[in-house]
Amino acid sequence: MTPHSNFWQSRRVRDAIVAYAFILPWVIGFILFVGGPIVASFVLSFFRWKMIAPPKFFGLTHYINMVTTDELFRISIWVTFKFVIISVPVSQVLALGLALLLNQRIRGLGFWRSAFYLPAVVSGVAGSVIWVWMYHVELGIVNNGLALMGLEGRNWLYDRELVLGSLIVKSLWNIGIPMVIYLAALQGMPQQLYEAADIDGSGEVSKFFAITLPMLSPAIFFNVVMGIIASVQTFAEPYVMTGGGPDNATLFLGLHLYQNAFHYLKMGYASAMAWIMFLLIFGLTVFQFGLAGRWVYYEGGAR
Repeated sequence: MTPHSNFWQSRRVRDAIVAYAFILPWVIGFILFVGGPIVASFVLSFFRWKMIAPPKFFGLTHYINMVTTDELFRISIWVTFKFVIISVPVSQVLALGLALLLNQRIRGLGFWRSAFYLPAVVSGVAGSVIWVWMYHVELGIVNNGLALMGLEGRNWLYDRELVLGSLIVKSLWNIGIPMVIYLAALQGMPQQLYEAADIDGSGEVSKFFAITLPMLSPAIFFNVVMGIIASVQTFAEPYVMTGGGPDNATLFLGLHLYQNAFHYLKMGYASAMAWIMFLLIFGLTVFQFGLAGRWVYYEGGAR
């Protein structure tokens, strides 16, 4: 038997071949549906391509025009920024508050946990359709509820001053996801710290700020990072509920990208915009990781 045949018949090589055979479908799927489109979008960002004609090399013109001449791009950045800066802190505070409440010994605890988490499993499109009807001027539960209290209803999705706030309120529909993460972190708290604080005579407020918040900081950090990433990519809500209106008041960056790609067939320009979105998310994430060492506490590690 030759060394070559011994190599192929060895158990280690056979196990490796079987392992690679199992992961091969995933690798092929990743190349075709993830890695390939990523590379293609980067290349297309330097071309002018309207799908109905061959692509033409455009260099950095898309990126330059985006910053210098595209007024809608600047509007979409500003709208997205306002949405992120308001929705992320509010959702985290509410999620943490719910987690603290649901960490208590109360009757029907399983029901309440499921009830608050259930909206998070509804798809973005389905949830948006529900909220469109809730905000309906005549038939919506919001205006009808205000009428029962003697208050005048508003045109929530067609008033420029109210529409972004209405979408922010809708975004709170998904606080069940960070709530569950906070709840898991709360249940993993070392109880000896609270016992020691009780012996020292600490009150509930002081225990919250001295023990609970520092121990929750890794979960807060994770939820804030994921919340910002998701908020920057917001698409389903403005697409379904407002279409970017009224008067571009809800023209999010993701929606502006979609319109350029599939309404105006500017695939090269939309690809460049997608990479700007990626760089924005990447920069915000790196910035947060840079600040994490100052306030995120890991048990057994340095602050």
